[in-house]
Amino acid sequence: MDENTGPPAVTPTEQSSELLGHPPDARLLIVNCDDLGMYPAINAAVIESLEEGIASSCSLMVLPPAAKQAMDLLSRRPQIPFGIHLTLVSDFPSLPWEPLTARERVSSLLDPAGALFPPTLAGRASLLQQARPDEVELEFRAQINAVADAGLAPTHLDFHCLADGGRDDILGLTVALAAEYGLAVRVWLEPARRSTRQRGLPVTDNDFLDSFSLDIGGKAARYTQLLRDLPAGLNEWAVHPSLGDKESRSVDAGWLVRRTDYEFLTSPQARELLQQEDIHVIDYRTIQHVWSHGTNLR
Repeated sequence: MDENTGPPAVTPTEQSSELLGHPPDARLLIVNCDDLGMYPAINAAVIESLEEGIASSCSLMVLPPAAKQAMDLLSRRPQIPFGIHLTLVSDFPSLPWEPLTARERVSSLLDPAGALFPPTLAGRASLLQQARPDEVELEFRAQINAVADAGLAPTHLDFHCLADGGRDDILGLTVALAAEYGLAVRVWLEPARRSTRQRGLPVTDNDFLDSFSLDIGGKAARYTQLLRDLPAGLNEWAVHPSLGDKESRSVDAGWLVRRTDYEFLTSPQARELLQQEDIHVIDYRTIQHVWSHGTNLR
């Protein structure tokens, strides 16, 4: 979005929760289930976490084989808000994913063998070192258009395994795509978070939580404490629920992270805590409204 045509700047102290029409002391939380579409056990757990648990939003991947099933699930549930989990890496060597764009048009996104890089530290570093912005844009557009072609209406864009896209120029082109398609963007690193909020565009006010950063042991107790200590303002958790079934365990080294997320998100304890702590769980629809219309909700 051009800064000259975007929403008016706000004071540095103004929180995103205020941009969304809430008082300064309100505690808002987005509980977003990442990786919808990765494989069937994730699809099932994400839907259950949204319909029966405390999750409020999810992010759809379009490269994995289970993406079609995920899109079918969403098409039958138009009430579920979801974003697009923009993906430039391939998680499982035994089940490689491919870009939607023809390989010869996005060669800078591929390793020497012509495959997407793995999401390891070294893999991501190699990708970010050579990825051309025009080729990133081609692939991101292809993923966004695949969702649109399925008749689905996302609320936002976010990134798989690349915080804020991994580079300033990738984040910038994603913000431009969001403006074109009428979507919001998940922004969670500084200084981009602060500068985005100062433009009147709501993003998380506080430290972003990725559930893969939590210890598996005692996770429910840790989540409980995090809810009790949740600061005022807009907060976001990226959680990763899965049923953790036999198929999951055979392909996904992170299956236990996902299973323990699923157990907490669907527990009665989680819902009771939100009520006790007067935490307002929201999704990206109100955020999308501000991003796409250039006005806050006050």
